[in-house]
Amino acid sequence: MKKTAIIMTLLIFAATAAFAGQNQETKSQVLYAKGTQKSFKGPEKYFTGDVQVDMLFPANSETSFSGAYVTFQPGARTAWHWHPAGQHMIVTKGVALTGTRDGKIYKFTEGETVWCPSNVDHWHGATLDGPMTHLVISGVKDGKAVFWKEKVTDAQYLEYKKQ
Repeated sequence: MKKTAIIMTLLIFAATAAFAGQNQETKSQVLYAKGTQKSFKGPEKYFTGDVQVDMLFPANSETSFSGAYVTFQPGARTAWHWHPAGQHMIVTKGVALTGTRDGKIYKFTEGETVWCPSNVDHWHGATLDGPMTHLVISGVKDGKAVFWKEKVTDAQYLEYKKQ
């Protein structure tokens, strides 16, 4: 009888400890309400033309990616850059361009997506004909999402008209 009481006490203690541990590990969703994240004009050092960046969510301790809407006015574009953990680009409005060092330029439209693997130099922006907004989901590695390089020249950008 004494043995049974001790075993029951241990089982209750173990169950209580397990239940308490579950409550401590319960997590909650996080709402990033509209307007609570940073919005800024694309810095002239990294962009040509008028560009608006509206952050949507940051990377966190469980995910190694962040997201933003980036809106380019006609003719606007990024400088050459690369992402250490890659980037998805999803056009939400207009027509997007993205080019790589080999001279290939993709033109993609609303609802289309481009995956840019890690360590691939590229640029992206709008055509001369209209504005473009895309959702970018950028991987983060060692605390960095992008490495910027020199600006895309007008000649490099205008190659899209020849392709």
